[in-house]
Amino acid sequence: MAEEGVTPREPAGSAQQASPGPIVAFGRTLNSVVDVGRELLARRRRAQQQEAEPEPARSADVLASRCEDLLEHRGEASGLALASEIVSGYQQLPVDQRLPFFERLARDFEVDRDAIFAAVERYREADDLDSLWSLGRAVEAPRQKLFRRINTAPEGTRTLVTMRGHLLELLRDNPGLRGVEADLKTLFISWFNKGFLELRRIDWSSPAEVLEKIIAYEAVHEINGWDDLRSRLGEDRRCFAFFHPALADDPLVFVEIALTGEIPGALAPLLQQERDLPDGDANTVVFYSISNCHPGLHQISFGNFLIKSVVEELRREMPALSNFVTLSPVPGFRQWLLGADIDDLVPPALVDRVREPVGQVIDAQVYDALLKLCAHYLLRVKSGRLPSDPVARFHLGNGAQLYRLNGSADLSAKGREQSAGIMVNYLYDLPGIEENHDAYFDQGTIAMSKFMARMLD
Repeated sequence: MAEEGVTPREPAGSAQQASPGPIVAFGRTLNSVVDVGRELLARRRRAQQQEAEPEPARSADVLASRCEDLLEHRGEASGLALASEIVSGYQQLPVDQRLPFFERLARDFEVDRDAIFAAVERYREADDLDSLWSLGRAVEAPRQKLFRRINTAPEGTRTLVTMRGHLLELLRDNPGLRGVEADLKTLFISWFNKGFLELRRIDWSSPAEVLEKIIAYEAVHEINGWDDLRSRLGEDRRCFAFFHPALADDPLVFVEIALTGEIPGALAPLLQQERDLPDGDANTVVFYSISNCHPGLHQISFGNFLIKSVVEELRREMPALSNFVTLSPVPGFRQWLLGADIDDLVPPALVDRVREPVGQVIDAQVYDALLKLCAHYLLRVKSGRLPSDPVARFHLGNGAQLYRLNGSADLSAKGREQSAGIMVNYLYDLPGIEENHDAYFDQGTIAMSKFMARMLD
């Protein structure tokens, strides 16, 4: 993936005679246990006149059968070996066998209704801890135990994350799989909680493997090769990511940051490769891109922890920083605009014009009307009690203030198609973050600047 003449440095820590870290050492121990378990499994299969080393699973039924074996298994080493076979089997499972496999998980690894009713009756008769624990075991689907056992295998966590990503792709057309997806999500919420996450700064000396993943995972503003990445990791830029021990050098989420002397109103200067450094000390931190890296971790919240952790890190590094803002897209705006009834929001002559695709040059009347419509969309168009726009929900839910709209801020094809070129500054006013957060979730109140309030008049 590296381009000629621009190659990142090899991973740090590769000096001769360096001792392996604890994660590496544990990985080697685990692999040796798996090797012992494979031999134990082979002996058992030979004794049962089966193949000592069965072929990799090529069908949903074969893989589901191995999952049943794993649930019933008791030995630790051979259980690890069997879990490893399931991991390998899923990785090699043909695409057309994924849906049948998930259907087997939904049907054959579901809760036992009769067992639940029996446990409820025991709890009614004897209100004690034993009957409560029995009820808890009854309402947990066996596939949760299966997933926990798969997770013990090398690459088990990564495979389960991939599995949920595939499930989410199938869920809309196959609602019967919701229980399987929900069980994985429940486990991931505990496995990927903040206590297990490691914050790392990404710079040009980071391992090449990590830098390649940053390029591949960038989901907001595409990184066009190594020169572009090097620019985004320059002296006036920062990049931070969360990592999890089970996924090694594979980031979960990362944020790209510009250090500037003012709150920006356009994207192009932030992405420009040849630029002047800010005069004097930078006083503004601009979060201009946050990318979640794994579809299988959708709705597992990392971004709010990431921003707050990065703010603390940067304030320690540069105490003079006083403004913490975003330059964010409005990805749902034009989709809403094309289908909404806006006759009462803009003059009749502009109704059709504001729905037209935005060009590189925008008429002043259309420009003003689009800004007011966008303010209405962000502040008054709701999904339940919260804003409809996903980026707005994220930042306002973190306690940010809706500070300013910037027209013609992103005139890329994507920016014009999704947001009509508009971008938003969300302000993280540190003393007010927790108060804003509580008011947002308790009363549905959106913290906003006077500029935004005037736009709704």
